Amino acid sequence: MAPATLNGGDRPKEEGASICINDALTDDELRAVFARLKKEDERDLFGLVCKRWLRLQSSERRRLRARAGPAMLRRMTDRFPGLLELDLSQSASRSFYPGVTDSDLGVIAAGFRNLRVLDLQNCKGVTDVGMISLGNDLPSLQSLDVSQCRKITDEGLVAVASGCSSLKRLHVAGSKSVTDELLKALSRSCSCLEDLGLAGCNNITDTGLSALADGCRYINSLDISKCTKIGDIGVSRIAEVASSSLKILKLLDCFRVGDESIFSLAHFCHNLETLVIGGCRDVTDESIKALSLACCDSLRSLRMDWCLNITDSSLNSVLSNCIHLAALDIGCCDKLTDLAFQSVGMGGFESQLKVLKMSNCMKITVSGIGSMLKFCKSLEYVDLRSCPHITRLGCQQAGLQFPECCKTNYDGSLSENETIVDVFF
Repeated sequence: MAPATLNGGDRPKEEGASICINDALTDDELRAVFARLKKEDERDLFGLVCKRWLRLQSSERRRLRARAGPAMLRRMTDRFPGLLELDLSQSASRSFYPGVTDSDLGVIAAGFRNLRVLDLQNCKGVTDVGMISLGNDLPSLQSLDVSQCRKITDEGLVAVASGCSSLKRLHVAGSKSVTDELLKALSRSCSCLEDLGLAGCNNITDTGLSALADGCRYINSLDISKCTKIGDIGVSRIAEVASSSLKILKLLDCFRVGDESIFSLAHFCHNLETLVIGGCRDVTDESIKALSLACCDSLRSLRMDWCLNITDSSLNSVLSNCIHLAALDIGCCDKLTDLAFQSVGMGGFESQLKVLKMSNCMKITVSGIGSMLKFCKSLEYVDLRSCPHITRLGCQQAGLQFPECCKTNYDGSLSENETIVDVFF
């Protein structure tokens, strides 16, 4: 490639001559040029000009996604000294074993001393040894995802919590060896923790959750789905302590959670945006109505499939009061009928609902869907699978008009999900 030149400018030169940019601009000036390139492909092209520009580009790189062994990682630590975010995660369906290993983490901990974000999802070869390396050598780490790294136990994660006091985000979903000891360590050392993902960590109890609340008072997002030993005591304690910060709470299949938890959320957490209580079968109308009134301005996503005690009165309250609700899952709530939709919209507002999942609602008919469509004009996805009284033909014969951009799902596997659903839940 020909050397980059600068034609014109205010520096004296012979007529017809050109000045090489590399002679005219300092490193700091070139960095200023690079900083103005916002698109990723433009920033990549910058490094193709020459070796000097590639070196400058590398020194300014802050994010990197890679698959590499120790030798390559050592080269990367030399090339990208300013790296802040490193993604070594694997796809759950295409992961290779062992993938990232403890020796790789040793290189990372020694070489990327300023690292803030590390993603190791589905890296099944990682153990406590690697976690201890991170805890010892990466004090600035703020975000760590070791979901589905099933060889990791309390020993390694407690080392991370103890050594990384700036930690704001920790996801350890699927780590069944994790216990309350991790939550106690987080409470002691990580007072800035905001986002904690513990889905499937079924050895976590109310004792651990209460201990977490003692030291971590700024929790913004908490996922304790399928933590079957969690009940009202732990959830209520979190609701009380993190009342102003808590926005996302996921309690999928926490069957010990009941009305007491929901009443606590209604009383304390008026900024709650996402609540997942699918499978919490003891939740009743009274607590849901209280929540719909308390969080009427904040609630945007509500998943309460398999809440078998929910009836028309609480669903009507949610639809009538939660004016910003964008996603709702009421699948398998077999007490719901068309009456839930009939008086909604009488307040004069138009619902912002985009996603409505109501599979296996045995008593809802085409008439109920017609009532719902009168005030839900923004729908993008409606799940009507396994609703015995609702069919495509029946909706057509009734002359129902779904929004033009709305996908309506009448059949197919109940295990399948649309991308838009995953965005909300």
